[in-house]
Amino acid sequence: MELYALDVLREVEDSHMYVEIDDEEVVRIPPQLLGEDYDEVVERVAREKLEGQLVDVNDEKTGRNLGKCYIVTLTDVSAEGDGTIVHGDGGVYQRVRYRAIAFYPEMQEIVEGTVVSVQKFGAFIKIGPFEGLLHIGQIMDDRIDIDLGNQRFIGKDTKKDLKVGDKVRVKIVHINLSSSSIADSRIGLTMKQMGLGKIQWLAEKKVQA
Repeated sequence: MELYALDVLREVEDSHMYVEIDDEEVVRIPPQLLGEDYDEVVERVAREKLEGQLVDVNDEKTGRNLGKCYIVTLTDVSAEGDGTIVHGDGGVYQRVRYRAIAFYPEMQEIVEGTVVSVQKFGAFIKIGPFEGLLHIGQIMDDRIDIDLGNQRFIGKDTKKDLKVGDKVRVKIVHINLSSSSIADSRIGLTMKQMGLGKIQWLAEKKVQA
């Protein structure tokens, strides 16, 4: 798989997590679709199979696995050679070449997201298609009160609060992306480093400086 950085998406999303990939895949064309425009069918089937899926990212030179990425959308699909008919199946197995925009989180990457849920053990942060966990011990250097009724954390001494809807800047400190389901994937986050935290806190600190 070839992987390219998409500078335009990086500027729009304020994140390095979106890339463009170039890869191949085999898709099955059902027999009931063979009477339609073949190129259109190939593209439609490829989108249904690949979009919203996690796929491996490998180093082209060494073959070393670099992790997984989540395919957001295909930007180009083309059939490679003739399809293969399997006896007793009826469908056509077609190799396709595709390019896609994908979400590719990496360890130690700093990203921005939104608090979507507050639990006793921490906050879930929406980053792209994933929800990462910001453990309560990784929120701030302060003792924390938990206000589940209002879905927020409050610093005992600083009185800083973190609640649902807040924008935050966090660092990825743990990644375990499941091949079976995005819901089973795990991303761990921290805000306890220089330059990280709730966006409002960072803006206030900049003004004070």
